[in-house]
Amino acid sequence: MSDENKDFGDKAREAGEDAKKAAGDFKSEAKKTADEFKEGLNSAGGENKKILAGILAIVLGSLGVHKFILGYQKEGIILLVVTVIGMVLTCIGVGIFVVWATGLIGLIEGVIYLTKSDEEFYNTYQVGKKPWF
Repeated sequence: MSDENKDFGDKAREAGEDAKKAAGDFKSEAKKTADEFKEGLNSAGGENKKILAGILAIVLGSLGVHKFILGYQKEGIILLVVTVIGMVLTCIGVGIFVVWATGLIGLIEGVIYLTKSDEEFYNTYQVGKKPWF
């Protein structure tokens, strides 16, 4: 019985070493995947957020999402609040024009963002911090 216990102990030790090796491999693979994801995220919208801000301005411009992406919280809140007030006022008819105007602002800004060169966009909206148009 003692030889069986020794064999069992040896097998358990080997299994433990294999588990440690597998955990180490998993850790290195997870770190590699996380680094690749971070690199992809930076290339998608990292320093120059022109494409992301432009598309969001066209699609969700009235809500000011593109302003938040560029770091203009005050301007984003202004667009969001004006749009919400416009939606509330649509029941008396005037609000539809307010919502239409904020959507038009987003559309115009989106087109401007997408037609600028990368360098010009970066210098104007991210370095120069020009919040409107």
